Amino acid sequence: MSEFHEPRVNPDGSYDTLTVEKQGALDIVTLNRPEALNALSRQMMLELQHYFGKLYTDHTVRVVVLTGAGRGFCSGLDLKEDRSDEPAGPVNGMRTQRRVSEIMLRMHRAPQPIISLINGPASGGGFGLALASDIRIATPTVRMNAAFIRIGLSACDVGVSYFLPRLVGSALASELLLTGNFIEAERALSSGLVSAIVEQDQLMEAGLKMAKDIIRNSPMGVRLTKDCLNMSIDAPSLDAVIAMEDRQQILISATGDMREGVSAFLEKREPDYRDD
Repeated sequence: MSEFHEPRVNPDGSYDTLTVEKQGALDIVTLNRPEALNALSRQMMLELQHYFGKLYTDHTVRVVVLTGAGRGFCSGLDLKEDRSDEPAGPVNGMRTQRRVSEIMLRMHRAPQPIISLINGPASGGGFGLALASDIRIATPTVRMNAAFIRIGLSACDVGVSYFLPRLVGSALASELLLTGNFIEAERALSSGLVSAIVEQDQLMEAGLKMAKDIIRNSPMGVRLTKDCLNMSIDAPSLDAVIAMEDRQQILISATGDMREGVSAFLEKREPDYRDD
């Protein structure tokens, strides 16, 4: 695969278009191209691929908070970026397409819950990032849309047609995808697309509180819960879901953290989970 498509990170582990702030078991990831409303450049897509890809085996990170620098979350693909140096043709086209869609796949597969703090516009690929997150909290200025259809493409891109109808139902999803119209704060909240609307200066505080509420639970319990939720959405029957839940509960009941959780409850103290 060419350098145009390989996940990218600097030798010191940092990124050029993302900032990653570590607070214990929490990562705060900020899309950092505010001058372009955090549009998805080639480099940003490759860096997001790298970051979310390595999470799969990194259990030191328990929760990820994702947000954008400046006055917006992510305006989608950077249409102003010069890509004339990339090879043409359908083979390269598919690789280029997967460069962005792979991000959403890796977000979905990551065992860590991802909380998106949507601080303004989230269009196209930015909408996809928000939808691929597990929890969304937004400001009153949020505006989200499937911008792809506005530029001659299908609105079904980067997982949007998978996530959106599961979150808001097929009728509203059809409206948003077929028109490309924006959904704004009030309707996003009433439809269940976002969990809460908070003022800009309270957004990070709300996200950190949600993250801490997750981190207080056992690491394996959280990982298995996200895994089961993802599988249950597509499960063929209640029987299939309960079979999976039963096996998860028996598996986790054999862990030290489960015994610690019960002891802490009976002793009326905070549990000290060790992920064992």
